[in-house]
Amino acid sequence: MFCRLSPRCHPHRPALARSLNRTESPVKVAVVGAGAIGAYVGAALHRAGAEVHLIARGPHLAAMRRDGVRVLSPRGDFTARPAATDDPASVGPVDYVFLGLKANSYAASGPLVHPLLHERTAVIAAQNGIPWWYFHGLPGPYTGRRIESVDPGGTVSATLPPERAIGCVVYAATELESPGVVRHLEGTRFSIGEPDLTVSRRCLDFSEAMVAGGLKCPVEPDLRNDIWIKLLGNISFNPISALSRATMAQICRHRDTKALVETMMRETLEVAAAVGCHPKISVERRIAGAERVGDHKTSTLQDLEKGKPLELDVLLAAVVELAALTRTPVPKLCAVHALADLLATTTADSSTGAAA
Repeated sequence: MFCRLSPRCHPHRPALARSLNRTESPVKVAVVGAGAIGAYVGAALHRAGAEVHLIARGPHLAAMRRDGVRVLSPRGDFTARPAATDDPASVGPVDYVFLGLKANSYAASGPLVHPLLHERTAVIAAQNGIPWWYFHGLPGPYTGRRIESVDPGGTVSATLPPERAIGCVVYAATELESPGVVRHLEGTRFSIGEPDLTVSRRCLDFSEAMVAGGLKCPVEPDLRNDIWIKLLGNISFNPISALSRATMAQICRHRDTKALVETMMRETLEVAAAVGCHPKISVERRIAGAERVGDHKTSTLQDLEKGKPLELDVLLAAVVELAALTRTPVPKLCAVHALADLLATTTADSSTGAAA
């Protein structure tokens, strides 16, 4: 189902994205970090007629240049051939930058993003966890406050100014089966929204282009509800899976870890309420849904096994920071954060030693 502000059911229905309006130039989108999710979005937008440029590197880039992006999906396989490059300067300014990077790469993304910007370019950050723009434009006692865990020293805001940001919560699962080949597993929803709670033309236009490409892209008046609902799973299952090397189903089947997940979720909802967000979600249903996913390894566990940096600051450290800010007791979140942070630190030290 689309939300009431999705373009398919919006009462004022804007002109179908410039991608389908032959009297205007097509919407121009650059996907920075065109991995599994980024390439999937880029292929869908290109299929709808948008001008798409995928920014990637290595064998994946070479395969996309040679054969395009091949999408394997239960909804039907297809191949799209958007432009692909490792040089954003060759693309020039675009209407939208879709960030497919991990959040811990944002501060260093300037060389990739800045050549793509003009004065009105929007940056759509498809990230998990608490975004760097969280308090931007949000009325209340914390308006404009910077969250150190996700924006250390303001380095992310300096690279990606919050006024350019459009939030995005991804409810699609994809994986790179091989270079240039994306397997779409489930879900097609990419909820988007403005930090300042408005329903903007730039959001509606991007949503129309996504819908034209076969994806769901509801424009939410307050995307923070979606952020917290998805975070409930990430904040609990991701660090526990990395610490235990267990799949989501194994965590749910073990009585004590299932109880720990439930407590972490309830503490997280208390922090959300303390900063003014009250998502309507049943913890029991959220856990049951995770168990139905089966023996799936979380992205954090997959990164650990591949020796990649662990994306835990936006998932866990940020919520612990918000708990301290609002004086909300979160003993289980603090304990798991301490262990996960130690794991991330020792993993990073091991990787540095191996590289040296």
